[in-house]
Amino acid sequence: MMDRTDRHFRVLMRALTRRTLLYTEMVTTGAILHGDRDSLLGFSAIEHPIALQLGGDDPGALAQCARFAVERGYDELNLNVGCPSDRVQRGRFGAVLMKEPERVAACVAAMRAAVDVPITVKHRIGVDELDRYEDMLRFVDVVAAAGCDRFVVHARKAWLAGLSPKENREVPPLRYEDVFRLRAERPGLAVEINGGVRTLAAVESIQAHVDGVMIGRAAYADPYVLVDADQRVFGEAGPVVSRHAVVERMLPYVEAHVAAGGRLHVVSRHLLPLFGGQPGGRLWRRLISENACHASAGVEVIERALAAVPRPEAGALPA
Repeated sequence: MMDRTDRHFRVLMRALTRRTLLYTEMVTTGAILHGDRDSLLGFSAIEHPIALQLGGDDPGALAQCARFAVERGYDELNLNVGCPSDRVQRGRFGAVLMKEPERVAACVAAMRAAVDVPITVKHRIGVDELDRYEDMLRFVDVVAAAGCDRFVVHARKAWLAGLSPKENREVPPLRYEDVFRLRAERPGLAVEINGGVRTLAAVESIQAHVDGVMIGRAAYADPYVLVDADQRVFGEAGPVVSRHAVVERMLPYVEAHVAAGGRLHVVSRHLLPLFGGQPGGRLWRRLISENACHASAGVEVIERALAAVPRPEAGALPA
């Protein structure tokens, strides 16, 4: 979800669901230690609950980054041991670390010693030839002994060579049964599942087998998929609103962002899929795409585009 789940997208998510845990993009320890920490770690109070996803393999560096994150108010920290991209492998973190469970355990232990928030790990069911259920179980057992609070398991293996990151999300088959088995055989651990889940109906069909379900790119492709997540998943009243109302909730945020010197398109790009498959959706995307990129563009671009999209009939349920 690099270049997708930034702070602007997360604010959009909060117009749809209050309870869903939101994740940042993966941020490397090197970037945090040597870069603009305020920019990399900044977020709005409305985004809680929020987890910072970290990439790294050095226990000391991860511990220091954990301290920086907790100082800024993050609710939990997630170590990414699932990304298979070449750049990530060259940095010796991501999915390649599944081959070194003891190092991952050392990273988790260092972070736990440094801060008092949940430390979680996101990983694959396997990597390269280490793809048996027993290989994953050993990885989890070693890391769990270091105090990992929750395992978020992408139910596909990763090939570190021969497949692109996109292909690694699509080509290796989903093996939900391995994740369900892990949860059943390790009842003392919290286990979530990720991969191929595109709807809340799918969440409801598998949530009895796990402790949580992560939706990634499906939520970016259609943010509205989470509009009734609070009711259907958490059993609480949530902001079930129309797509128009979601945009209207975003307008003050957009206006404040532009007034502070920000460019409109960095926020509006996340709004483009909101009317996908709906009457006027193509016009919505065109009006924003053609006008939001100008340096002088402001909230009026979104207001004009929204006015061009037919509103649902009064009393109609959100679609």
